[in-house]
Amino acid sequence: MKFFLLLSAIGLCWAQYTPHTQQGRTSIVHLFEWRWADIALECERYLAPKGFGGVQVSPPNENIVITNPYRPWWERYQPISYKLCTRSGNEDEFRNMVTRCNNVGVRIYVDAVINHMCGEGNAAGTSSTCGSYYNPQNREFPAVPYSGWDFNDGKCKTGSGGIESYNDAPQVRDCRLSGLLDLALEKDYVRTKVIDLGGEAIKSSEYFGNGRVTEFKYGAKLGTVIRKWSGEKMSYLKNWGEGWGFMPSDRALVFVDNHDNQRGHGAGGASILTFWDARLYKMAVGFMLAHPYGITRVMSSYRWQRYFENGKDVNDWIGPPNNNGVTKEVTINPDTTCGNDWVCEHRWRQIRNMVAFRNVADGQPFTNWWDNGSNQVAFGRGNRGFIVFNNDDWSLSSTLQTGLPAGTYCDVISGDKIDGNCTGIKVYVSDDGKAQFSISNSAEDPFIAIHAESKL
Repeated sequence: MKFFLLLSAIGLCWAQYTPHTQQGRTSIVHLFEWRWADIALECERYLAPKGFGGVQVSPPNENIVITNPYRPWWERYQPISYKLCTRSGNEDEFRNMVTRCNNVGVRIYVDAVINHMCGEGNAAGTSSTCGSYYNPQNREFPAVPYSGWDFNDGKCKTGSGGIESYNDAPQVRDCRLSGLLDLALEKDYVRTKVIDLGGEAIKSSEYFGNGRVTEFKYGAKLGTVIRKWSGEKMSYLKNWGEGWGFMPSDRALVFVDNHDNQRGHGAGGASILTFWDARLYKMAVGFMLAHPYGITRVMSSYRWQRYFENGKDVNDWIGPPNNNGVTKEVTINPDTTCGNDWVCEHRWRQIRNMVAFRNVADGQPFTNWWDNGSNQVAFGRGNRGFIVFNNDDWSLSSTLQTGLPAGTYCDVISGDKIDGNCTGIKVYVSDDGKAQFSISNSAEDPFIAIHAESKL
């Protein structure tokens, strides 16, 4: 089977930094908690035709079944073995998905949980997605098989056996995170998940030898800018990327949100933008996909019933849409959105059209930056694309240099180019490459994007 482990070391001559997507496809999508059967269908009917390069799937290995709370999303991150059976499907369904997606040029990237097993507080038994026996207290996982020799209990120097200080690198490497049994893997640099927001004991740069690394600062900083918090402005994004203290572009995997921080966990805090903040979220994802920094990953979520107490969502554990624990099918509505509480942000016109924008502009330089000193900005990608944002509280009306050839272009945010016609705003580029842009601050989507293949 052809599938790729995220952040895995896969060879020589810088191969580990190449996402191995099909030529001309530049972004991947995280179909969080989708069933393998639904992913196979989505590759064929939507992702391949729309130019997506790959899918990140939820962990495919056997996990413990948690019933209190009932079947939370995070049970997927408590392995029992490496057998391929979960609520997303069995090994045959996984194999079928990988084959069908690869047949249409969409790669599969696995969220591989290799740092730990399930939590030590779970009782012994066979309450797992394949029915394998486990005994966490005795460190027994015979389906692997793992025993007490395979864990870091003897290496951890804290009294509790857990991480007590994230400023202490040996603790982060050798002790248990949230009670999860920490495996004694051979090499330090593949032993733990690191969220480096700056000032951490373990740096993301320590992982560059393995491959691209998730740049968690990206979504946290971009969310702060788009929300206009802490005095931040979009005009400050002119040197976005390494100029903001991020890792080198050719080492970074970037995203606006992920399955963890969209629930207030992990990195980024309240600044993270998600589908719950749809208007600002589309702007942030649009900026990410237009800008050349990093390899981009789009999030595709499900809705859950949020309930806040003292500012915290006490329902942030809720698993995927289900009937008595059986994950619901991803149904498609007549307007191409998804049903059964699947959000499918990757199907939103503004996002899927910006995935295409990134493909069209691939390899082109960051050019023709313009800003008004506040939150109206624009930039181009060589002679292949141009995008304009208005995140101010007043309208934008400016003539800007696009760098594009003369002609009439379809704005891919407000509409689509269909059979040579445009269902949205038309933009007229003159012989000198300039175009007039008008964006109301009250527009549903206060940004406009045009590219070489949206020319009418």
